Amino acid sequence: MNLFKNNKWMITLLIAAVLVITGAANVFAAPKQKNIILATTTSTQDSGLLDVLIPIFEKKTGYFVKTIAVGSGQAMKMGEKGEADVMLVHSPDAEKKFIEEGYGVNRRLVMHNDFVIVGPGDDPAKIKGVKSSTEALKLIANSSSLFMSRGDNSGTHAKEKTLWKKAGIVPAGQKWYQETGLGMGQTLNVASEKKGYTLADRGTYLATRKSLALDILNEGDAALLNIYHVIEVNSSKWPKANAGGAKAFADFMVSKKTQDIIKTFGVDKYGSPLFFPDADKKVEELGK
Repeated sequence: MNLFKNNKWMITLLIAAVLVITGAANVFAAPKQKNIILATTTSTQDSGLLDVLIPIFEKKTGYFVKTIAVGSGQAMKMGEKGEADVMLVHSPDAEKKFIEEGYGVNRRLVMHNDFVIVGPGDDPAKIKGVKSSTEALKLIANSSSLFMSRGDNSGTHAKEKTLWKKAGIVPAGQKWYQETGLGMGQTLNVASEKKGYTLADRGTYLATRKSLALDILNEGDAALLNIYHVIEVNSSKWPKANAGGAKAFADFMVSKKTQDIIKTFGVDKYGSPLFFPDADKKVEELGK
């Protein structure tokens, strides 16, 4: 009888020990959610940069990244709805509003390149050599030369609208002004086919220029700077967001190894980098 009681007591202790150990294991278990939704711009996708970086990130961390390439505006709309975990975007004013409204956290500077105005080689608006981007747009408007706008609320579209406003021109509704509603690569193709002008980020243009009948005709204006930030979706607003994965991806984008890759990306193929790494820098320092 005593032996039975002792065995029963030992079994109870063993069960309790197993429960404690199992509980501890659950506390320290790796996160089950390995999928990350990255909402980003068509420029980072079309340039080929993400094709290089994401496999490295996935191998290093074990996370799997689902990339949705849209305009920056659409990317942030996804973040507002909790449909993305992290964003890589280039629309500074919209980004600041996104953060202020509590949808995103930890906005960090990643890299920059610049915008260029491209057009047909015969340059009907005669903008080549003009230093100011707004003056170039005035020449395009005054000559009624075809201009293709993305018209998709992307970072590029936002920059374009800012430049038109600075030039004192309202192009919407004009016959020479057409909106594609497409990404950067596709808009470049349309502009090439129709022999029109467009505003493009340098990276996407260089990555696709072999198939385009377009030349860079206006560049170098400080107003054409194109800055990218990584932003994590606010998990306190969207508890189902993969906060751990978002932070891991954001940390990866600003890490020294990734910044070194960005620094040389495109050099071997195009003779110059498509982006310039900016982690730990201030926006005021860029382009100098």
